[in-house]
Amino acid sequence: MADFIGAVDQGTTSTRFMIFDHGGREVARHQLEHEQILPRAGWVEHNPLEIWDRTRTVIGSALTDSGLAMSDLAALGVTNQRETAIVWDRRTGRPYYNAIVWQDTRTDKIAAALEADGRSSVIRAKAGLPPATYFSAGKVQWLLDHVEGLRAAAEAGDALFGTPDTWVVWNLTGGPDGGVHVTDVTNASRTMLMNLQTLDWDEELLSFFGIPRAMLPTIAASSHATAYGATPATKGLTSVPVTGVLGDQQAATVGQVCFEPGEAKNTYGTGNFLILNTGTEIVRSTNGLLTTVAYQLGDAPAVYALEGSIAVTGSAVQWLRDQLGIINDAAEIEALAASVTDNGGVAFVPAFSGLFAPYWRSDARGVVVGLSRYNTRAHLARATLEAICYQSRDVVDAMAADSGVPITTLKVDGGVTANALCMQLQSDILGVPVSKPVVAETTALGAAYAAGLAVGFWSGTDELRTNWAEAQRWSPTWSAEDRESGYAVWRKAVERTLGWVDVSADGAR
Repeated sequence: MADFIGAVDQGTTSTRFMIFDHGGREVARHQLEHEQILPRAGWVEHNPLEIWDRTRTVIGSALTDSGLAMSDLAALGVTNQRETAIVWDRRTGRPYYNAIVWQDTRTDKIAAALEADGRSSVIRAKAGLPPATYFSAGKVQWLLDHVEGLRAAAEAGDALFGTPDTWVVWNLTGGPDGGVHVTDVTNASRTMLMNLQTLDWDEELLSFFGIPRAMLPTIAASSHATAYGATPATKGLTSVPVTGVLGDQQAATVGQVCFEPGEAKNTYGTGNFLILNTGTEIVRSTNGLLTTVAYQLGDAPAVYALEGSIAVTGSAVQWLRDQLGIINDAAEIEALAASVTDNGGVAFVPAFSGLFAPYWRSDARGVVVGLSRYNTRAHLARATLEAICYQSRDVVDAMAADSGVPITTLKVDGGVTANALCMQLQSDILGVPVSKPVVAETTALGAAYAAGLAVGFWSGTDELRTNWAEAQRWSPTWSAEDRESGYAVWRKAVERTLGWVDVSADGAR
């Protein structure tokens, strides 16, 4: 067997390819950003063709840089930004429209209508999700309603829908020339279209959105030896099987080896996503969390999770860089925020896409409050880091209320964990230790694990546990009084975001 596993990590702001050895250690990586297309307020799009071009480039560059070839890879895994909707022509591979990104809020009236007429209770019961702009189904409905000729093509089976995993796998395995149209249970569980109990598309849910079943991919286990096909053996290249697919946050859960009920992780990326493994039991949230599929390995039963999804965390730092221009590089925020001892009374709630868990308020918008002439850009930078951490506390508290088990240590991963000040603030705000693994990019690692398990590269989850090692730990330094007074200010600021945008089911706004 070949000595390495490759993983495509198609994220919200970039695509990377990483190669891992048997010990779960990174051997090589290459990463490229893609354009964030913002046609109007609340709309966020990507160019699917750019994403596929970036995918091919990062695979080739990582192999070249490491001196490896496709023949050195035992299998490929794919992980991806979830909920983002892409619809393309089966015959040509051309997208009918840009990808509508999970952060996009153009479907707020669709979500409001579902809530107003009672269909929301059916969606919650079957899909484990509240009607929200976040999820894929409303985006597909919008495309079917607004792109000329798309509905007829979809009903004929010529228009294919997929989240970015499906788009990447279809292209990896041949595209118009025999590409496999497939997704995994974790990504399917983020659409509002899959029944959590049957793990299949649900006809009643499809009818709510007017989505033809013919355009949907096959649903497979997250780790499977044959369901995802293989790269074509063309131009002398070795064919490599694609054997693992996971949505990015579920991939990070696998990468953090959270295989037992009660184990949890928090990923810090464009947004924050905290997942708690609940085992093979479907646990319904009463505190604003999502019920979702954590993973399914081969023929084993699906494992479920509670998830707290936060829309804007790392992307708030991007906003400081790209829109406000107060930093030139994302890494600069740590030194800038550390140049002051506190936030100077400033609170920042980056509700750019509304508020996700545990509030689920699409009418919210971002606010900066508490400003005086004393404040500088350093205070705003520190308030931005605190916003990342306070939003995570909102979710941790909800998770403890749902599960009855308080988190005693938070496992963290993702790009923002490189910011030591932010991780210290997270420990202070939660009042528990924060633990970072040696391999912080656990999203790609989780996809590699899923792929490797399917072909016997790793023997099982027990072997994967031996690969996990702690790199750094932060312990709380704040007093309980400081912690609670700071959180009270945060909740007061959150209240200021609510009701900013008027959304009604009849389309008035």
